Amino acid sequence: MLPKLIDTGRFYLPSYGVFVAAAFLAALWVTRRLAARRGLAPDRITDLAVYCAIAGILGGKLGMFLFDWRFYLENPARIFSLETLQAMGVYQTGLILALLTAFWYMRRHRMPFLPTADLFAPGLALGHGIGRLGCFAAGCCWGRQCDRPWAVTFTNPDAQQLTGVPLFVPLHPTQLYEAAAEFLLFAFLWRRFHQPHREGEILSYYLIFYSLARFVIEFFRHHEQGLYFELSLTQWIALGLFSLGIWLWIRKPAVAPVH
Repeated sequence: MLPKLIDTGRFYLPSYGVFVAAAFLAALWVTRRLAARRGLAPDRITDLAVYCAIAGILGGKLGMFLFDWRFYLENPARIFSLETLQAMGVYQTGLILALLTAFWYMRRHRMPFLPTADLFAPGLALGHGIGRLGCFAAGCCWGRQCDRPWAVTFTNPDAQQLTGVPLFVPLHPTQLYEAAAEFLLFAFLWRRFHQPHREGEILSYYLIFYSLARFVIEFFRHHEQGLYFELSLTQWIALGLFSLGIWLWIRKPAVAPVH
């Protein structure tokens, strides 16, 4: 595809980075808009979003190191490489650290956790979907070999150099599968948010449906980390997040106000 949006020879602007920036801005715009409808201070929400974004990036890279610990143990210099700096890492470990950071920030500033988390869920789905388009542009997170009519074939040598994606091999477009799932989830969460719902219900829907989608899509992705009891580490994390979502959904908290 097009991993380098602008390439001058000595400097290039990665398409993935542009998509990630667009994803953050889109998610922030959605969250601030929902916060305004609830009468919450947009500036406080922006600060929380920035903290969570930083935590998400750090958590994603930590997951990448943990999942590929043998590779980084044998190649410690790669930890501080430009490739590692540009990589976002494992989304789910980033999500977990972002949730923990959000919980800490909300307790410190006495913000209600579940209602505030509900504000972030639709924007998180939208931002993740946009980010997956960046994955597709860069060539990372590619799928297994595929003989379906919708298979995609990467031909750009830059994509292989930056991500390792195989060239001239038809692959499942798993990046687009996940992007489509996230956009549909965003539409559902946006609509559900504006209807009567219990506190934490929107977050629970995000955790449940995202985890289900990720669990299924993982069967079509290429895995370098290996399988554990026939499932990838990402699928095991998805099962954990799914369980958390189910727990939130069956609770009986107060009904959130609708504006």
